[in-house]
Amino acid sequence: MTKIIQQSAQLPALSADEDIAGQLRAFVQDREAFSPNTWRQLLSVMRICHQWATENDRRFLPMAPEDLRDYLTFLQANGRASSTIATHASLISMLHRNAGLLPPNTSPAVFRAMKKINRMAVVSGERTGQAVPFCLSDLKALDVRWQNSAQLKEMRNLAFLHVAYSTLLRVSELARLRVSDITRAEDGRIILDVAWTKTIVQTGGLIKALSTLSSQRLTEWIQLAGLAAEPDAFLFCPVHRTNKALITTHRPLSTPALEDIFIQAWREAGQSRPKGNKNRYRGWSGHSARVGAAQDMAKQGYAVAQIMQEGTWKKPETLMRYIRNVDAHTGAMIDLMEKKSGQR
Repeated sequence: MTKIIQQSAQLPALSADEDIAGQLRAFVQDREAFSPNTWRQLLSVMRICHQWATENDRRFLPMAPEDLRDYLTFLQANGRASSTIATHASLISMLHRNAGLLPPNTSPAVFRAMKKINRMAVVSGERTGQAVPFCLSDLKALDVRWQNSAQLKEMRNLAFLHVAYSTLLRVSELARLRVSDITRAEDGRIILDVAWTKTIVQTGGLIKALSTLSSQRLTEWIQLAGLAAEPDAFLFCPVHRTNKALITTHRPLSTPALEDIFIQAWREAGQSRPKGNKNRYRGWSGHSARVGAAQDMAKQGYAVAQIMQEGTWKKPETLMRYIRNVDAHTGAMIDLMEKKSGQR
């Protein structure tokens, strides 16, 4: 392993030849080709896998198919979800490809191992986790409670929730929004110029328009926080305990800080605690607005293609996981049988 990989992943040196070392150096130099989250996940998987390989006297790079099969089985035995195990397999394959090596995932042994892991997970009752939806009705209820709040933090939180629901942006994408990204339509409504998203990385960016009410709430926050004259400032910034905004231009609010807005909203709404899913999702979280908005659109009969466009989803199956319960009673057989019943 190259020196820079060692520093990034905090792994000891590996006995790789110079060609592999050169490929890895180039890989690290081009790490901006990947999202920060993907890179963090890769380094985390490298640390976990390398530790397992060291403790079990296996080789980490290149990794033999039999070793990868045993590693994936080890993850399952230690309670990792099948989706997490699939991510480990995918990132190990990614590392091998970028090192100029044949990924061990191509082996039938690894394919069978993953098939077994997935089957055992489904049979044992594992289900894909889903954030508790934050719907339009929830937004309206919070709007009534917070719209005239004397607490600047609550005004910020309300504006943030309006933007999160209206745009279906991910938390990290919301964090990057700046005051300069705002323009106005002729009727005064706000238009947001989103530079890039997880799935859309192009110079044209993405344009998101806010409703009249959401534009009003965001405008109120900007005025109260003193952001109007700060075009380079992040749109959502910290609020000091003295009830003053701490305008920032270099570092956006962290993901935990933004997710805390959903937690505070959950408490304010006095929601009952839902049944936990995979020890998670016991209240609103960073993904809740995307899920709620998608479900609301599906309930109103918007086409899958329209919802995908709003949420910048590239694969229909990703969206269908969010709206599967909404569409449960609109299937072809339900339609057929209820029409037949009506004829009788």
